[in-house]
Amino acid sequence: MRTELQVIDTAALAAELGFAWGPADTAADGVPAAQPKAHADGPAAAGAAASQGSQAALLDQAVALLRRGETVAFPTETVYGLGANALDADAVARIFAAKGRPSDNPLIVHVSSVAMLESLLESDGNEDANRPRRLPAVYAQLVDSFWPGPMTLLVPASSKVPRTVTAGHATVAVRMPSHPVARALIERCGFPLAAPSANTSGRPSPTLAAHVMADLGGRIPLVVDGGACRSGVESTVVDGLRPVPAILRPGGVTYEQIRAVPGFENVTVYSKHFVDKLLEAAPTTPGMKYRHYTPNADVVLIEAVRGSEGAGDKPAQRRRLLAEAAQIRSVQQDCVLGVMRTGPAVDAADAVQDAVEVHLGSTAEDAARSLFMALRDLEARGCTVILVEGVPDEGHGLAVMNRVRKASSRAVQ
Repeated sequence: MRTELQVIDTAALAAELGFAWGPADTAADGVPAAQPKAHADGPAAAGAAASQGSQAALLDQAVALLRRGETVAFPTETVYGLGANALDADAVARIFAAKGRPSDNPLIVHVSSVAMLESLLESDGNEDANRPRRLPAVYAQLVDSFWPGPMTLLVPASSKVPRTVTAGHATVAVRMPSHPVARALIERCGFPLAAPSANTSGRPSPTLAAHVMADLGGRIPLVVDGGACRSGVESTVVDGLRPVPAILRPGGVTYEQIRAVPGFENVTVYSKHFVDKLLEAAPTTPGMKYRHYTPNADVVLIEAVRGSEGAGDKPAQRRRLLAEAAQIRSVQQDCVLGVMRTGPAVDAADAVQDAVEVHLGSTAEDAARSLFMALRDLEARGCTVILVEGVPDEGHGLAVMNRVRKASSRAVQ
Protein backbone atom coordinates (compact mmCIF):
# COMPACT_ATOMS: atom_id res chain seq x y z
CA MET A 1 0.00 0.00 0.00
CA ARG A 2 1.24 3.50 -0.84
CA THR A 3 0.82 6.01 1.98
CA GLU A 4 0.11 9.56 0.82
CA LEU A 5 0.94 12.68 2.82
CA GLN A 6 -1.46 15.64 2.86
CA VAL A 7 0.00 18.81 4.38
CA ILE A 8 -2.41 21.21 6.07
CA ASP A 9 -1.59 24.71 7.27
CA THR A 10 -3.15 24.43 10.73
CA ALA A 11 -3.07 28.15 11.51
CA ALA A 12 -4.71 28.97 8.17
CA LEU A 13 -7.34 26.28 8.73
CA ALA A 14 -8.09 27.66 12.18
CA ALA A 15 -8.51 31.17 10.77
CA GLU A 16 -10.73 29.86 7.98
CA LEU A 17 -13.03 28.02 10.38
CA GLY A 18 -12.95 30.51 13.23
CA PHE A 19 -10.96 28.37 15.69
CA ALA A 20 -8.52 30.00 18.13
CA TRP A 21 -5.12 28.43 17.44
CA GLY A 22 -2.25 30.92 17.63
CA PRO A 23 0.94 30.50 19.70
CA ALA A 24 -0.46 32.94 22.27
CA ASP A 25 -3.63 30.87 22.60
CA THR A 26 -2.00 28.07 24.56
CA ALA A 27 -2.40 28.42 28.32
CA ALA A 28 0.09 27.11 30.83
CA ASP A 29 -2.00 23.98 31.33
CA GLY A 30 -1.67 22.98 27.69
CA VAL A 31 -5.37 23.62 26.99
CA PRO A 32 -5.76 26.23 24.23
CA ALA A 33 -7.15 29.40 25.77
CA ALA A 34 -10.08 31.29 24.28
CA GLN A 35 -11.43 28.12 22.73
CA PRO A 36 -15.15 28.20 22.01
CA LYS A 37 -17.00 26.22 24.68
CA ALA A 38 -18.33 22.78 23.85
CA HIS A 39 -21.73 23.36 22.26
CA ALA A 40 -24.41 20.78 21.64
CA ASP A 41 -24.42 21.53 17.93
CA GLY A 42 -20.67 21.90 17.44
CA PRO A 43 -18.87 24.76 15.64
CA ALA A 44 -21.04 25.90 12.77
CA ALA A 45 -18.07 26.96 10.69
CA ALA A 46 -16.57 23.48 10.61
CA GLY A 47 -19.49 22.11 8.64
CA ALA A 48 -19.61 24.90 6.13
CA ALA A 49 -18.61 24.19 2.58
CA ALA A 50 -15.04 25.22 1.96
CA SER A 51 -14.16 27.40 -0.98
CA GLN A 52 -11.91 26.13 -3.74
CA GLY A 53 -8.30 26.11 -2.63
CA SER A 54 -9.17 26.43 1.05
CA GLN A 55 -7.38 24.43 3.75
CA ALA A 56 -10.67 22.79 4.75
CA ALA A 57 -11.12 21.53 1.18
CA LEU A 58 -7.77 19.76 1.48
CA LEU A 59 -9.42 17.44 4.00
CA ASP A 60 -11.79 16.08 1.34
CA GLN A 61 -9.52 13.12 0.52
CA ALA A 62 -9.29 12.13 4.18
CA VAL A 63 -13.06 12.43 4.59
CA ALA A 64 -13.68 10.27 1.52
CA LEU A 65 -11.33 7.57 2.79
CA LEU A 66 -12.92 7.55 6.24
CA ARG A 67 -16.41 7.33 4.74
CA ARG A 68 -15.24 4.26 2.79
CA GLY A 69 -14.16 2.58 6.01
CA GLU A 70 -10.42 3.24 5.65
CA THR A 71 -7.98 4.54 8.26
CA VAL A 72 -6.39 8.00 8.21
CA ALA A 73 -3.73 9.44 10.53
CA PHE A 74 -4.29 13.03 11.65
CA PRO A 75 -2.94 15.48 14.25
CA THR A 76 -4.53 16.28 17.58
CA GLU A 77 -3.27 18.62 20.27
CA THR A 78 -1.89 15.59 22.18
CA VAL A 79 -0.36 13.16 19.64
CA TYR A 80 -1.18 12.00 16.11
CA GLY A 81 -4.15 9.64 16.00
CA LEU A 82 -5.02 6.81 13.65
CA GLY A 83 -8.69 7.36 12.92
CA ALA A 84 -11.53 5.28 11.54
CA ASN A 85 -15.33 5.43 11.72
CA ALA A 86 -16.03 4.55 15.35
CA LEU A 87 -19.44 3.08 14.43
CA ASP A 88 -18.09 0.69 11.75
CA ALA A 89 -16.64 -2.51 13.22
CA ASP A 90 -14.81 -3.36 9.99
CA ALA A 91 -13.17 0.07 9.87
CA VAL A 92 -12.18 -0.22 13.54
CA ALA A 93 -10.60 -3.61 12.82
CA ARG A 94 -8.27 -1.88 10.34
CA ILE A 95 -6.89 0.26 13.20
CA PHE A 96 -5.95 -2.83 15.20
CA ALA A 97 -4.43 -4.50 12.14
CA ALA A 98 -2.33 -1.49 11.11
CA LYS A 99 -0.96 -0.93 14.61
CA GLY A 100 -0.64 -4.56 15.68
CA ARG A 101 -2.72 -3.54 18.71
CA PRO A 102 -4.03 -6.12 21.21
CA SER A 103 -7.79 -6.55 20.89
CA ASP A 104 -8.36 -6.11 24.64
CA ASN A 105 -6.95 -2.57 24.57
CA PRO A 106 -9.95 -0.23 24.13
CA LEU A 107 -9.99 2.84 21.89
CA ILE A 108 -10.85 6.47 22.56
CA VAL A 109 -13.65 7.91 20.43
CA HIS A 110 -13.22 11.49 19.21
CA VAL A 111 -16.25 13.74 18.67
CA SER A 112 -16.79 17.26 17.37
CA SER A 113 -19.74 18.20 19.60
CA VAL A 114 -21.58 17.19 22.75
CA ALA A 115 -24.51 16.21 20.55
CA MET A 116 -22.28 13.70 18.76
CA LEU A 117 -21.15 12.32 22.11
CA GLU A 118 -24.74 11.98 23.31
CA SER A 119 -25.59 9.96 20.21
CA LEU A 120 -23.21 7.28 21.55
CA LEU A 121 -24.83 7.01 24.99
CA GLU A 122 -27.07 4.25 26.27
CA SER A 123 -30.66 5.32 26.96
CA ASP A 124 -31.61 5.12 30.64
CA GLY A 125 -35.15 3.96 29.80
CA ASN A 126 -36.82 7.04 31.27
CA GLU A 127 -36.68 9.20 28.17
CA ASP A 128 -38.29 9.35 24.78
CA ALA A 129 -36.94 6.41 22.78
CA ASN A 130 -36.02 8.75 19.94
CA ARG A 131 -33.95 11.04 22.15
CA PRO A 132 -30.49 9.98 23.29
CA ARG A 133 -29.49 10.10 26.91
CA ARG A 134 -27.84 13.31 28.07
CA LEU A 135 -24.22 13.59 29.12
CA PRO A 136 -23.93 12.34 32.74
CA ALA A 137 -24.37 15.37 34.96
CA VAL A 138 -21.16 14.65 36.87
CA TYR A 139 -19.18 15.68 33.79
CA ALA A 140 -20.91 18.99 33.05
CA GLN A 141 -18.33 21.25 34.66
CA LEU A 142 -15.38 19.25 33.35
CA VAL A 143 -16.74 19.63 29.81
CA ASP A 144 -17.32 23.34 30.36
CA SER A 145 -13.78 23.80 31.70
CA PHE A 146 -11.67 21.53 29.50
CA TRP A 147 -13.48 20.73 26.24
CA PRO A 148 -12.44 20.92 23.53
CA GLY A 149 -9.09 19.73 24.87
CA PRO A 150 -6.93 16.89 26.17
CA MET A 151 -9.48 15.22 28.48
CA THR A 152 -11.25 11.88 27.91
CA LEU A 153 -14.40 10.87 29.78
CA LEU A 154 -15.81 7.39 30.39
CA VAL A 155 -19.53 7.28 29.57
CA PRO A 156 -22.15 4.50 29.21
CA ALA A 157 -21.99 3.11 25.65
CA SER A 158 -24.98 2.24 23.50
CA SER A 159 -25.13 -0.85 21.30
CA LYS A 160 -24.26 1.25 18.25
CA VAL A 161 -20.64 1.42 19.50
CA PRO A 162 -18.86 -1.77 18.34
CA ARG A 163 -17.55 -3.99 21.14
CA THR A 164 -14.13 -3.85 19.48
CA VAL A 165 -14.00 -0.15 20.42
CA THR A 166 -14.84 -0.75 24.10
CA ALA A 167 -13.05 -4.13 24.46
CA GLY A 168 -16.42 -5.52 25.54
CA HIS A 169 -17.02 -3.02 28.36
CA ALA A 170 -20.28 -1.18 29.03
CA THR A 171 -18.50 2.17 28.85
CA VAL A 172 -16.76 4.02 26.07
CA ALA A 173 -13.95 6.59 26.38
CA VAL A 174 -14.80 9.83 24.54
CA ARG A 175 -13.11 13.18 24.05
CA MET A 176 -13.48 16.34 21.96
CA PRO A 177 -10.09 17.39 20.57
CA SER A 178 -9.17 21.05 20.25
CA HIS A 179 -6.83 20.72 17.25
CA PRO A 180 -8.39 22.46 14.22
CA VAL A 181 -7.56 19.59 11.85
CA ALA A 182 -9.12 16.98 14.13
CA ARG A 183 -12.22 19.08 14.80
CA ALA A 184 -12.78 19.91 11.15
CA LEU A 185 -12.17 16.33 10.01
CA ILE A 186 -14.69 14.84 12.44
CA GLU A 187 -17.28 17.49 11.67
CA ARG A 188 -16.95 17.01 7.92
CA CYS A 189 -17.20 13.23 8.26
CA GLY A 190 -20.39 13.55 10.30
CA PHE A 191 -19.51 10.62 12.55
CA PRO A 192 -17.14 10.05 15.49
CA LEU A 193 -13.64 8.71 14.93
CA ALA A 194 -12.03 6.00 17.01
CA ALA A 195 -8.39 7.03 17.15
CA PRO A 196 -5.54 5.61 19.21
CA SER A 197 -2.03 6.96 18.70
CA ALA A 198 -0.84 6.55 15.10
CA ASN A 199 2.17 4.35 15.80
CA THR A 200 3.10 0.70 15.91
CA SER A 201 1.67 -0.65 19.16
CA GLY A 202 4.15 -0.27 22.03
CA ARG A 203 6.32 2.37 20.30
CA PRO A 204 6.70 6.01 21.43
CA SER A 205 3.64 7.99 20.46
CA PRO A 206 4.00 10.17 17.34
CA THR A 207 4.06 13.94 17.66
CA LEU A 208 5.10 14.60 14.05
CA ALA A 209 3.74 13.25 10.77
CA ALA A 210 7.25 11.90 10.11
CA HIS A 211 6.88 9.64 13.15
CA VAL A 212 3.66 8.24 11.71
CA MET A 213 5.26 7.61 8.34
CA ALA A 214 8.18 5.84 10.02
CA ASP A 215 5.88 3.42 11.83
CA LEU A 216 2.83 3.07 9.57
CA GLY A 217 4.06 4.02 6.11
CA GLY A 218 2.82 1.33 3.72
CA ARG A 219 0.12 0.19 6.15
CA ILE A 220 -2.39 3.05 5.89
CA PRO A 221 -3.54 5.11 2.88
CA LEU A 222 -3.12 8.67 4.18
CA VAL A 223 -1.36 10.81 6.78
CA VAL A 224 -2.63 14.37 7.31
CA ASP A 225 0.35 16.51 8.34
CA GLY A 226 -0.74 19.43 10.52
CA GLY A 227 2.64 20.08 12.12
CA ALA A 228 3.94 19.25 15.59
CA CYS A 229 1.52 18.37 18.39
CA ARG A 230 1.36 20.89 21.19
CA SER A 231 0.78 18.83 24.33
CA GLY A 232 3.05 15.92 23.46
CA VAL A 233 1.39 13.37 25.76
CA GLU A 234 -2.01 11.75 25.44
CA SER A 235 -5.21 12.97 27.06
CA THR A 236 -6.16 12.64 30.72
CA VAL A 237 -8.76 9.89 31.17
CA VAL A 238 -11.39 10.50 33.88
CA ASP A 239 -13.94 7.99 35.19
CA GLY A 240 -16.62 10.00 36.98
CA LEU A 241 -19.03 7.05 37.07
CA ARG A 242 -17.14 5.41 39.95
CA PRO A 243 -18.28 6.05 43.57
CA VAL A 244 -15.10 8.14 43.91
CA PRO A 245 -14.08 9.83 40.63
CA ALA A 246 -10.72 8.65 39.32
CA ILE A 247 -8.06 9.65 36.83
CA LEU A 248 -7.25 6.38 35.09
CA ARG A 249 -4.51 7.91 32.94
CA PRO A 250 -2.80 11.25 33.64
CA GLY A 251 -2.37 13.51 30.64
CA GLY A 252 -2.67 17.05 29.33
CA VAL A 253 -5.11 18.21 32.03
CA THR A 254 -3.52 17.87 35.45
CA TYR A 255 -4.72 16.28 38.67
CA GLU A 256 -4.52 19.67 40.36
CA GLN A 257 -6.74 21.29 37.71
CA ILE A 258 -9.35 18.56 38.00
CA ARG A 259 -9.39 18.76 41.81
CA ALA A 260 -10.32 22.43 41.49
CA VAL A 261 -13.59 21.51 39.72
CA PRO A 262 -16.62 21.21 42.06
CA GLY A 263 -17.49 17.56 42.59
CA PHE A 264 -13.93 16.38 41.90
CA GLU A 265 -12.23 17.61 45.08
CA ASN A 266 -11.61 14.00 46.13
CA VAL A 267 -10.57 12.65 42.73
CA THR A 268 -7.98 9.88 42.92
CA VAL A 269 -5.24 8.80 40.50
CA TYR A 270 -4.78 5.19 39.45
CA SER A 271 -1.51 3.64 40.69
CA LYS A 272 -0.80 6.76 42.82
CA HIS A 273 -3.78 6.54 45.20
CA PHE A 274 -5.24 3.12 44.42
CA VAL A 275 -4.76 -0.01 42.34
CA ASP A 276 -7.30 -2.43 40.93
CA LYS A 277 -5.88 -5.64 39.48
CA LEU A 278 -9.17 -6.57 37.82
CA LEU A 279 -9.30 -3.20 36.07
CA GLU A 280 -5.67 -3.53 35.00
CA ALA A 281 -6.34 -7.02 33.59
CA ALA A 282 -9.40 -5.80 31.65
CA PRO A 283 -8.91 -2.04 31.25
CA THR A 284 -11.73 0.32 30.32
CA THR A 285 -9.29 2.79 28.79
CA PRO A 286 -5.96 2.59 26.96
CA GLY A 287 -2.63 3.02 28.71
CA MET A 288 -3.31 0.79 31.72
CA LYS A 289 -2.29 -2.77 30.82
CA TYR A 290 0.56 -2.99 28.34
CA ARG A 291 4.09 -1.66 28.21
CA HIS A 292 4.05 1.41 25.99
CA TYR A 293 6.20 4.15 24.49
CA THR A 294 9.29 1.97 24.08
CA PRO A 295 12.00 2.81 21.52
CA ASN A 296 14.48 0.26 20.18
CA ALA A 297 16.77 0.98 23.12
CA ASP A 298 16.91 0.13 26.82
CA VAL A 299 15.34 2.99 28.79
CA VAL A 300 16.54 3.51 32.38
CA LEU A 301 14.74 6.00 34.61
CA ILE A 302 16.73 7.99 37.18
CA GLU A 303 14.01 8.94 39.64
CA ALA A 304 13.75 12.49 40.96
CA VAL A 305 15.36 12.96 44.38
CA ARG A 306 13.61 14.78 47.20
CA GLY A 307 15.77 16.84 49.54
CA SER A 308 15.36 17.16 53.30
CA GLU A 309 12.90 20.05 52.89
CA GLY A 310 10.83 18.21 50.29
CA ALA A 311 12.21 20.18 47.36
CA GLY A 312 13.89 18.44 44.44
CA ASP A 313 17.60 17.67 44.81
CA LYS A 314 18.84 17.90 41.22
CA PRO A 315 22.56 17.57 42.04
CA ALA A 316 21.89 14.27 43.84
CA GLN A 317 19.86 12.97 40.90
CA ARG A 318 22.64 13.87 38.47
CA ARG A 319 25.24 12.15 40.62
CA ARG A 320 23.13 9.01 40.47
CA LEU A 321 22.87 9.33 36.71
CA LEU A 322 26.64 9.63 36.34
CA ALA A 323 27.14 6.56 38.54
CA GLU A 324 24.57 4.59 36.53
CA ALA A 325 26.22 5.59 33.25
CA ALA A 326 29.59 4.40 34.55
CA GLN A 327 28.09 1.11 35.71
CA ILE A 328 26.42 0.48 32.34
CA ARG A 329 29.63 1.19 30.46
CA SER A 330 31.59 -1.15 32.70
CA VAL A 331 29.51 -4.09 31.47
CA GLN A 332 28.50 -2.82 27.99
CA GLN A 333 31.67 -1.30 26.57
CA ASP A 334 30.21 -0.89 23.09
CA CYS A 335 26.92 0.71 24.15
CA VAL A 336 25.88 4.12 22.82
CA LEU A 337 24.47 6.17 25.68
CA GLY A 338 21.71 8.71 25.30
CA VAL A 339 20.72 11.06 28.13
CA MET A 340 17.42 12.95 28.44
CA ARG A 341 17.77 15.92 30.80
CA THR A 342 15.05 17.81 32.66
CA GLY A 343 15.18 20.98 34.71
CA PRO A 344 18.16 23.37 34.66
CA ALA A 345 20.92 23.21 32.08
CA VAL A 346 23.69 20.69 32.68
CA ASP A 347 27.07 21.83 34.00
CA ALA A 348 30.16 20.38 32.37
CA ALA A 349 30.87 18.38 35.53
CA ASP A 350 27.50 16.61 35.24
CA ALA A 351 27.73 15.77 31.53
CA VAL A 352 28.18 12.13 30.56
CA GLN A 353 31.30 11.84 28.42
CA ASP A 354 30.69 10.73 24.82
CA ALA A 355 26.93 10.47 25.38
CA VAL A 356 24.21 11.92 23.15
CA GLU A 357 22.45 14.40 25.41
CA VAL A 358 19.10 16.12 24.81
CA HIS A 359 17.40 18.63 27.08
CA LEU A 360 13.62 18.21 27.38
CA GLY A 361 13.14 21.66 28.89
CA SER A 362 13.15 23.42 32.22
CA THR A 363 9.57 22.55 33.23
CA ALA A 364 7.52 19.37 33.38
CA GLU A 365 5.22 20.78 30.68
CA ASP A 366 8.25 21.26 28.43
CA ALA A 367 9.29 17.67 29.17
CA ALA A 368 5.82 16.40 28.24
CA ARG A 369 5.94 18.23 24.92
CA SER A 370 9.41 16.88 24.07
CA LEU A 371 9.39 13.38 25.58
CA PHE A 372 8.27 11.16 22.71
CA MET A 373 10.17 13.17 20.09
CA ALA A 374 13.37 12.82 22.14
CA LEU A 375 12.96 9.06 22.56
CA ARG A 376 12.61 8.68 18.79
CA ASP A 377 15.49 11.08 18.12
CA LEU A 378 17.91 9.20 20.38
CA GLU A 379 16.85 5.91 18.83
CA ALA A 380 17.50 7.33 15.35
CA ARG A 381 20.96 8.48 16.49
CA GLY A 382 21.91 4.93 17.38
CA CYS A 383 21.58 5.02 21.17
CA THR A 384 21.30 1.56 22.70
CA VAL A 385 20.72 2.75 26.29
CA ILE A 386 18.78 5.90 27.22
CA LEU A 387 19.01 7.43 30.70
CA VAL A 388 16.09 9.69 31.62
CA GLU A 389 16.08 12.25 34.42
CA GLY A 390 12.73 11.93 36.13
CA VAL A 391 10.62 14.82 37.40
CA PRO A 392 8.40 15.08 40.50
CA ASP A 393 4.99 13.41 40.28
CA GLU A 394 3.00 16.63 40.31
CA GLY A 395 1.40 18.90 37.75
CA HIS A 396 2.38 17.83 34.24
CA GLY A 397 5.10 15.71 35.82
CA LEU A 398 2.49 13.09 36.72
CA ALA A 399 1.82 12.40 33.03
CA VAL A 400 5.53 12.54 32.15
CA MET A 401 6.44 9.98 34.80
CA ASN A 402 3.54 7.71 33.84
CA ARG A 403 4.93 7.53 30.29
CA VAL A 404 8.59 7.20 31.30
CA ARG A 405 7.86 4.41 33.78
CA LYS A 406 5.98 2.47 31.13
CA ALA A 407 8.83 2.93 28.66
CA SER A 408 11.54 1.97 31.17
CA SER A 409 12.99 -1.46 31.80
CA ARG A 410 14.03 -0.36 35.28
CA ALA A 411 14.28 2.64 37.59
CA VAL A 412 17.15 3.87 39.76
CA GLN A 413 15.90 5.25 43.09
